[in-house]
Amino acid sequence: MYPVAAFNRRLATYVGRVRDVWVEGELSELRRNPAWANVFLTLKDSRTGDCLPATMQRLRFEAIAPPLAEGERVQALGSAQLYEARGELSFRLAVVARVGAGDHAAGLERLRRRLAADGLFAPERKRPLPRFPRAVGLVTGADAAARGDVVAAIATRFPAVRLVVAEARVQGPGAPYAIVGALRSLAACNGVDVVILARGGGSFEDLLPFSDERVVRAIAASPVPVVSAVGHEQDEPLCDLAADVRAPTPTAAARLVVPDLDELQGALTRARQRLGTGTTRLLERDRTRLGRSRERLTAAPPLYVERRRAVLDRSAARLQALSPRATLARGYAIVRAAETVVRDAALLAPGARVEIELARGGVGARVEDVRP
Repeated sequence: MYPVAAFNRRLATYVGRVRDVWVEGELSELRRNPAWANVFLTLKDSRTGDCLPATMQRLRFEAIAPPLAEGERVQALGSAQLYEARGELSFRLAVVARVGAGDHAAGLERLRRRLAADGLFAPERKRPLPRFPRAVGLVTGADAAARGDVVAAIATRFPAVRLVVAEARVQGPGAPYAIVGALRSLAACNGVDVVILARGGGSFEDLLPFSDERVVRAIAASPVPVVSAVGHEQDEPLCDLAADVRAPTPTAAARLVVPDLDELQGALTRARQRLGTGTTRLLERDRTRLGRSRERLTAAPPLYVERRRAVLDRSAARLQALSPRATLARGYAIVRAAETVVRDAALLAPGARVEIELARGGVGARVEDVRP
């Protein structure tokens, strides 16, 4: 008979021999804390629901990029160990790697970081979409529903635009090569001012071609803007990050690249009405201004003449006041001797003849005496 402590110690010895074992399962019940040295988690068999508690050094777990999350399927290398005090079995992890979609997700994350470092996702390289494209290019599958959505939306919104369709494989190993070729052919097509890359929803694996490095670089190198409408709104293939504009659906992409004809006609009607109203208002204002100018021009000549008459009257009054005639009219006289105005009596001698000018007429006289 063994005491519990001795039994657990002996059992731990046997358990400790289970080393360097790979176990595959779904990550769940993840518990971690910055103050803890270890991370606690559970590996679950998704088919049977069986669980295996596990631990891993926190720093080693947090070094995994991109970070692991619950629900991901992983393969873990570790060793079995028994916590003797509680008799609990645990799996001590040394290495954790994603499998399946998780492995692809990790690879895509590494590719995303590398392409981002190359500047392919930089906001400053995004180009605005043309307001009125001459032609719209469409890359899509041959029988894809996305093609019908785009064609119907463009035909409804702006029938005048030309639509150039390049069919390509959008799923499977050859899809990236086909998509790149279609993008290049549309960009080289005369008149194509914008390209839509469209595909409906699908599984994670179905959308992998749109995260292929060749496709992403072809989108970034396109001489015309590219609108990405791939998958559902929650999907985010790498082509969305490289495209100039991301649309949640193919129909939304069509609405982005062409204007709405009804809205344009409505805007033109409103603009025509504003122009008519503005022209009428401008003509009325000019008519009123011309009427006031006519009134001023009609009144100006008499007013001007009256003002000039008043000036002349004032000038005549000043001249009249300064005239010698005015002085004579007040009873004064002008005495001349030998055609010279006499201002000093001393210049005359008795018997000298003088002419005296009065306000009316004049007289001739001789000097009888001179008084100083």
